Amino acid sequence: MSATWLHDLAAEGATRVRVSVIAAAGSSPNQVGSAMTVGADAFTGTIGGGTLELEALKQARRLLDAAPAAGPWFRLVRDFPLGPALGQCCGGHVKLLFETVTAADAEAIVNDMADMDAEDLLLARPLMSGQPLRPLATDHADTGDCPTAVRQVLRDLAMGIRDWSAVNKQGWWIEPAHSRRQVMFLYGAGHVGRAVVHAFQGLPFDIYWVDTDASRYPADIPAGVERMVSANPADAARLAPGGAWHVVMAYSHAIDFDVCQAVLARGDFNYLGVIASATKRQRFQRRLRDAGIKDAMIARMIAPIGLEGLEGKEPAVIAVSLAADFLFRLQQLGTDRNTIRKRGTA
Repeated sequence: MSATWLHDLAAEGATRVRVSVIAAAGSSPNQVGSAMTVGADAFTGTIGGGTLELEALKQARRLLDAAPAAGPWFRLVRDFPLGPALGQCCGGHVKLLFETVTAADAEAIVNDMADMDAEDLLLARPLMSGQPLRPLATDHADTGDCPTAVRQVLRDLAMGIRDWSAVNKQGWWIEPAHSRRQVMFLYGAGHVGRAVVHAFQGLPFDIYWVDTDASRYPADIPAGVERMVSANPADAARLAPGGAWHVVMAYSHAIDFDVCQAVLARGDFNYLGVIASATKRQRFQRRLRDAGIKDAMIARMIAPIGLEGLEGKEPAVIAVSLAADFLFRLQQLGTDRNTIRKRGTA
């Protein structure tokens, strides 16, 4: 769920069909908000694969063929039962929005978004044809003819409430313009650090990779990863934004301890984990207490990292275990936010 597709479409200079999952019930191949952008010969993104995606591609390409005669901002909503009719065993039901977007339309929206200069932008449009897709900012200063439900989503965003499981409101489809990505600080560019960077490719984390020596990094750094060479990695920890995720695996126990102390002294983190044996954890706990860190804060330090009960010390195993653990934690964060939303609207 990102406006990258609009930038790509504007650059390609051609009309495309955007296919979005706007509702899902029961077992379905992908979640609400999943989308793909379809051209005559290729497509990007996915709505879950299988027969559903194949049928959606066929429908999208029929719309591409008819686009010149269909008029501006043509939209079509179709229901797909995922049972015998599609030959899928999911047994659920999805609703798809098909939307034709020209390169000129995409460029105009991208320009509007640049002028708005806001982090939490929405892309909103009615499900009926004719009206353009438009970006809206969370301050909802200009909502025009948007219905009450759209304005409620804007108010929720302004209060920090984000629940995209039910944003198909009153004949409108609303989605965040930008993916919500987490900030992760990874300390150590050794074998395990490299495996972690590899395992996190494609996950919603922007990684700041901290080490003391530039020569320790591989030649190719993946997209979404930024090197941070620092003689004292604890300084990077002190400069990290609040809510960051910190993963500590430097070549030195002394560096690991200094980073952990810096993160715990701040206290405003989503996660702090360090590669550690039972002995290393106990030693760190004792030294942190001596340094004045409270027990309740020390208890937030995860050591060892990864999924509990998954054995294996190979770098790839540690990295995959850590990635899976982070996805569970992200899911729990979303559940907690939805619980707050329900309490606030009861």
